[in-house]
Amino acid sequence: MKIPISKVLFLLVVCTLFHTIAWSQAVPAKLTAAFAKFEQDPQLRNAIASLYVADAQTGQVVFHKNGQVGLAPASTMKVITSISAYELLGKNFRYETKFAYRKEQGKGKASLFILPSGDPTFGSWRWPETREAVVLSKLTQAIRKTGFRTFEGVYVSNEGWNEETVPDGWMWQDIANYYGAGPAKLNWRENQYDVILQSGKSLGDPVKVVKTVPRLNGYGLRSELTSAAAGTGDNAYIYFPLSASAATIRGTIPVNENSFKISGSMPSAATQFVSTLSDTLKTLGIQLPQQPVLQHVKKQPSEQYTLFHTVSSPPLDSIVYWFNRKSINLYGEALLKTIAYQKQGSSDSDKGLELIRDFWQKQGIAKTELAMVDGSGLSPLNRVTTHAQVQLLQHARKQDWYQGFYTSLPVYNGMKMKSGTIRGVKGYCGYHKGKDGKEYVFSFLVNNYNGSASELVQKMYKVLDELK
Repeated sequence: MKIPISKVLFLLVVCTLFHTIAWSQAVPAKLTAAFAKFEQDPQLRNAIASLYVADAQTGQVVFHKNGQVGLAPASTMKVITSISAYELLGKNFRYETKFAYRKEQGKGKASLFILPSGDPTFGSWRWPETREAVVLSKLTQAIRKTGFRTFEGVYVSNEGWNEETVPDGWMWQDIANYYGAGPAKLNWRENQYDVILQSGKSLGDPVKVVKTVPRLNGYGLRSELTSAAAGTGDNAYIYFPLSASAATIRGTIPVNENSFKISGSMPSAATQFVSTLSDTLKTLGIQLPQQPVLQHVKKQPSEQYTLFHTVSSPPLDSIVYWFNRKSINLYGEALLKTIAYQKQGSSDSDKGLELIRDFWQKQGIAKTELAMVDGSGLSPLNRVTTHAQVQLLQHARKQDWYQGFYTSLPVYNGMKMKSGTIRGVKGYCGYHKGKDGKEYVFSFLVNNYNGSASELVQKMYKVLDELK
């Protein structure tokens, strides 16, 4: 007997629907079994793990364990800062760095005023328009057009921005290295410089500092590094001095390296920028002091100056892309300070954090679930819940800026998710569409594990694979 095509199609739809429902019903059970096995692993003997999974469409909880326990999130904190910045600043928000001059007594003399806004992309190599050479070229052209050949002073407006660029809770070992660069009101080249090192031929040989790129103004480096076995990689750390003009580099790099590069954070981005600008202008016969003066009070009405050049950053949507893709801590701290500065006129990080907690409390997330001390997750003092992270990720899906945020998330294990790593902490949070056709929102944090991070990651992936 020949079965009508319509019935065949109907049976196929029913079978597909049945398979989808059966698979969806199996996901919670599979997660329960996988997570129970994960918790019994020897690497978690003294650890705590939290996993929260929700259906992206309905918000229904698929699985949760320890979802209300505050844990250190490491760089998964960046999803909180990103989503909060979209809501509190807007996806099209741009920073502006303005330049002005004031005429001084004497022919052809003036003072240069720099009016920054905390732009972390100023001089960054990640966009064609923000690159150092492009910024300097356009600025020097604008300065030439003013007609002044001598600038007697350089003043950087620091009003509303505290001088402490290092957030609370950051470790001493981190803050002098590139990933520990904190935000000033005037940032330059992501407040980063490179150190070129030369190691010896034998184990234990001293390591020389060849040069820094760019050349640091008024700041030195002293190497206490030694040469280690080939293939041991970068184990070098820069330490800021307490009361000296030179930092110390400790640790090891492999033997027989003639041009081994590590990166550090600039002690003063404003000084470095002005010094670089001064050197550039010198080639054009224009004199500019090497050292800027930071102005911490608002300009008085009697101080008249003329704006002549403005540098705009890429939009927030684009900043968030690199923030999450490359996990740039500087961007997170700059966004946090900017939220406070834009809303309250002060860059105090604590005020920014409180504004974020206030906003999410109105969305139904308790402030106690967002016990944060920075915007990047570098501090081990942060404590957030996986429940809160999932709620923020769920909220993001309903916003008109969601596609930009989603695009910013890297791909690990075939899943769109932000990773986080600091000592003893590993985390992932993001989105995944399973073969059941359902999209899931999840957050997975582990604190105080032991052993190899790479081994733990593979075990976490096995649990998350149950969503596939």
